[in-house]
Amino acid sequence: MRFRAATADPADLDRALAHPADGPVAALTPDRIREEFAANRMRPEWTWFAEDADGRVLARALWWGRADSVRPVALDCLQVREEVADPAALAAALLRAGHTAFGGRPGYNVSLPRDWRARPGLAAAVAWRQEAAYRAGLTREIERLRYEWTPAAGTAEPTGRLVFREGTDEEFLDAFARLSRGSLDLATQHELADLTEEELAREDFAFYRDCPGERSWWRLAHLPDGTLAGLAVPSATPYHRNVGYLGVVPEQRGRGLIDEVLAEITRFHAGEGAERITATTDTVNLPMAAAFDRAGYEVTEIRLVLEAPPGG
Repeated sequence: MRFRAATADPADLDRALAHPADGPVAALTPDRIREEFAANRMRPEWTWFAEDADGRVLARALWWGRADSVRPVALDCLQVREEVADPAALAAALLRAGHTAFGGRPGYNVSLPRDWRARPGLAAAVAWRQEAAYRAGLTREIERLRYEWTPAAGTAEPTGRLVFREGTDEEFLDAFARLSRGSLDLATQHELADLTEEELAREDFAFYRDCPGERSWWRLAHLPDGTLAGLAVPSATPYHRNVGYLGVVPEQRGRGLIDEVLAEITRFHAGEGAERITATTDTVNLPMAAAFDRAGYEVTEIRLVLEAPPGG
């Protein structure tokens, strides 16, 4: 078996596009893959094949990154031909080959319908992908709800319960640190096992500064008396506007203020003409999910995130 990137021949892109992707786990269409290559978000060196002795492609892995990424950010598509007896083993070897070339282990995002566990064929296709990811070192699993807002849902008017203003980098770093305390977000909990609140705040700050959204969009949320209540970070992806980061400081939680923060982000994007706003939250973060529901956001899919633990 040979594992290689699609860099040996100009025809490799056609081979990647032609690989069967008609299984129960949704995959990008050939036209969409071409668009991603044209935008530099998918690249030949991030596209990997597993070939048999005759040069026949038995598996395909497509990693994705932003147009300016040095390394891929996430694995987007993973397919193995149906006749392969042990798809998990072959896929794991393919992932390990890619990880070695990248010098790291990008996470794997699997987009699924909400009822995927009730569909035997789909659940089996997810299971071998989970096993492959685990064998390749992606041993941490988080399940997220992907939400979407459209103008038909409308926006809520400001209530005056919170005042939103711009802030300095130092003020935002402090707010990021305070919001991480007691967070129900699993990624935050995992990171705090190895980082201090201040270290995580710097990472979160840098991440959102690097997203397509603008730093000038960010707002601190205060009570009318000036007490810090939370943080609103409208953001964007390469495709559309995004909720980004939001939250309420621990001492102000339980008062419904998260609705005010989310409404501010939604109003901002809607005011800029957004036709779609996306967001994600962990399935276990019931208060945040309920806030999205109240704000008219609708669940469009489950996102299964498989990633390496810190230091992995």
